[in-house]
Amino acid sequence: MTVDYKKEGRIAIFTINRPEAMNAQNAQFHRELNEAFIDFRDDPNVWVGIIHGAGDKAFSAGADIKEFRTISNEQRPGRLRAEQIWKPFIAAIHGYCLGGGLELAMECDLRIAAENALLGYPEVTIGFFPGSRCTLRLPRYITRTYVMELMLMGQQIDAREAYRMGLVNKVVPLDQLMLTAREWAEIICQAGPLGVSAAKEMIIMGHDITMEEGVKLEQKLLGHVRSSEDFMEGARAFAEKRKPVFKGR
Repeated sequence: MTVDYKKEGRIAIFTINRPEAMNAQNAQFHRELNEAFIDFRDDPNVWVGIIHGAGDKAFSAGADIKEFRTISNEQRPGRLRAEQIWKPFIAAIHGYCLGGGLELAMECDLRIAAENALLGYPEVTIGFFPGSRCTLRLPRYITRTYVMELMLMGQQIDAREAYRMGLVNKVVPLDQLMLTAREWAEIICQAGPLGVSAAKEMIIMGHDITMEEGVKLEQKLLGHVRSSEDFMEGARAFAEKRKPVFKGR
């Protein structure tokens, strides 16, 4: 098993489980992650996902180069991506987070890095370049200046530099990494899941559509959330000065 998937209440934990290979990603990993993502997407009882790597060396060092060299693009399994699921994902990054590993982290909505994290896109150093939407995704998150630095030089940067560039939201000691990720997940779980889902969908979809199209989508999502039981519960709880009890419907 290359992906250990478990649920802890409202939180789903995705553990990349190839520590002997620095959690490098092979075809089996992509199949298993896809299966886990589908289950997470379709389970109304889990609201937030956390992705991290097993062992003490890496979140994920990227693609398994031994397999990568021998499989064509047509043979590589596709998968559902975190940014295609309207539930928030948190990446808890430690150690090496390179190439496809950084790609997976950048799919997530929030990224927390341990102080020992090393991030980068080393593909050009082996005569390749960052694919799988990396060159399309990254310029939407950070400035082109930093994108060029990361992708053309192929060098690794530490957690503090990644924070300065805007790649990660927070840097914490290694022993606080998963604790912080769970704390953030719990904070999100206290909010209305339909509102959180709509906010994520609006932010991601709104980036690539016109203002007019965006307003139409916003009105559609607002109508859906406004008519929900959760919104009525939230309004009542506010008036009654108590914490709301959301159910995701």
